Amino acid sequence: MYERHSEPLLPRRQFLRRLARHGEIAMAALLVSLAIGTLGFHWSAPQGWLDAFLNAAMLLGEMGPVGTFEQPIGKVFAGLFALYAGIVFLGASVVLLTPIVHRILHKLHIEEQGRRKLD
Repeated sequence: MYERHSEPLLPRRQFLRRLARHGEIAMAALLVSLAIGTLGFHWSAPQGWLDAFLNAAMLLGEMGPVGTFEQPIGKVFAGLFALYAGIVFLGASVVLLTPIVHRILHKLHIEEQGRRKLD
């Protein structure tokens, strides 16, 4: 999937395509999680669709829930979804940042090899 350290740096256009593809994967994970959270809060809390969406979005954005939960199952779902949302947030961040970090490290490695050849 990624170029090896002995291969040249990926051209900018291909790198931007790779970055867009990773962005699509991260966005898909967040949208699926947002749908799961909205449905879960609507069913378990029970909350209206807008409040359920707000709570799911706030938890996925690492902000915390809004309002109170009256029923025990709503509290359990909120706790479990908060743990899940934290993992999804970190995972989506890693998926999005991986091509950037790889490019930086690859470029540094190429520069290091160039210095070794000059010595």
